[in-house]
Amino acid sequence: MSPSPINQTSTSDNRSTLSPAIADEQMTKQDITLGPMPDAEGYFGQYGGSHIPPDLKAAMDDIAKAYEEITKRQDFQDELQLLQQTYTGRPSPVFHARRLSDKLGGAQIYLKREDLNHTGAHKINHCLGEALLAKFMGKKKVIAETGAGQHGVALATACALVGIPCEIHMGQVDIEKEHPNVTKIRLLGAKLVPVTFGQATLKEAVDSAFQEYLKNPTDYIYAIGSVVGPAPFPAMVRDFQSVVGREAREQFQKAYGKLPDHVVACVGGGSNAMGIFNRRLFHTVHACVIGFLGLYATECVRGIIMKDGPRRPNRSPSRG
Repeated sequence: MSPSPINQTSTSDNRSTLSPAIADEQMTKQDITLGPMPDAEGYFGQYGGSHIPPDLKAAMDDIAKAYEEITKRQDFQDELQLLQQTYTGRPSPVFHARRLSDKLGGAQIYLKREDLNHTGAHKINHCLGEALLAKFMGKKKVIAETGAGQHGVALATACALVGIPCEIHMGQVDIEKEHPNVTKIRLLGAKLVPVTFGQATLKEAVDSAFQEYLKNPTDYIYAIGSVVGPAPFPAMVRDFQSVVGREAREQFQKAYGKLPDHVVACVGGGSNAMGIFNRRLFHTVHACVIGFLGLYATECVRGIIMKDGPRRPNRSPSRG
């Protein structure tokens, strides 16, 4: 494959912003035959849904309805796209790692440089979308958990940008390990809540954040940082992150007239992987999609959904 430079221009339409309904309208007939994911109950095949108490289910239904309606609005899409371009710095470039390719031999390796985004990671993609959604919904506070602090920094940044209070719950153990990110969260004006019960790590931070959210789900919104939790959050994070895959597909096709033979990503909480593995982006060209979970790799399959489900590692990786 020729190592010519990638053209980094973005599309002139609104595909880089998101709305699942609008994106689905642009799908080919082959895409549509796969059926919508998630379904009306929030299931991705046999996984997903909302296994939560009735009072919390009502709050999640309100968020799902608002998300579906607001993300179709042109003013929301226009503002999100403008912020992606002028604040985040999108589109992020695709870089040909020539020396790494030569050293390893065989494949030519290209990197989608999400590390060049403002805040230094892909986390800003969904955090910016969630903060803007909270603003359009009229919420008075955004609440979230963080482990290593990356999600906390990105969400605090996005909330400061759109002008909405932010509260980050973080385990005391992680606070002591991640001092630089803790400092950034506080400098950005977010309230950092140390969590000291249990093992005082990410799991307890999630519990603490949800407890705070349940005090006032009418005025607060919980901003999950991975493709986890009850519907509509997995789809929401996937959709806000899908800008990564849309850009990568367009950039690669424009430069080489084809799509890559393999698409590879690490899989922790899943937001990074689903950004580039989105089923709408690469499955139609029979690209081999490989996700690395901790020390284990999933099988090479046509697409992100595996019939038998992912293999479970012996230990869970940490996420931001």
